[in-house]
Amino acid sequence: MPAQTGDRLEISPRGVRGMKTLLVVVVVLALLALVVGGSYVGRRNQMVVKSQAVEAQWHNVDVVLQRRADLIPNLVETVKGYAAQEQKVFGDIAAARAALLGAQTPAARIAANGALDGALGRLLAIAENYPQLRSNENFLRLQDELAGTENRISVERRRYNETVQDYNTYIGLFPNNIYASWAGFKPNTAYFTAAESSREAPKVQFPGPASTTPTAPAPVPATK
Repeated sequence: MPAQTGDRLEISPRGVRGMKTLLVVVVVLALLALVVGGSYVGRRNQMVVKSQAVEAQWHNVDVVLQRRADLIPNLVETVKGYAAQEQKVFGDIAAARAALLGAQTPAARIAANGALDGALGRLLAIAENYPQLRSNENFLRLQDELAGTENRISVERRRYNETVQDYNTYIGLFPNNIYASWAGFKPNTAYFTAAESSREAPKVQFPGPASTTPTAPAPVPATK
């Protein structure tokens, strides 16, 4: 207890030490809050930058996917002129294209793009059965445009996957994962993946070895 002498308030040495200790604790906590707060703000800003980079790269992917979707109707109409009976393939392409254009999220658009990849592959395989179609100038032009667009899709898809991976890695590191939880940043799972057919090694069947078992000689007919 502080001792009061006359009009002066005297503090005991123990009280002075207690106040000094409290002051040190307050200063340490304030410095710690500044360090954590500064680290949080800096890393949160970096998360925003990386998240926006993912969105920007997705826009690039979306542009080339739309470009391919615009080419498909003319390509299908050209093929129909020579292979009108292939109605199932045409229906599959129409359904996959509609799903792609109607998808509202990157994940849904990526899934629809995978279905469209398979349907387009079947359509182009049909052309191999129709020599006149393969020599059609309009079909050849559309096929060249489609091939160029596919190359651009491949490039932009790879860049998008790399950008998403960079973002996911950053928010997964410690202490970024804690800050990401505080700020509401979550891992992005909308990746382009290889089609199942591209993961399987081609199955090559070799003819079996010729039999080396000697044949028995024909019996000699008995003489009468």
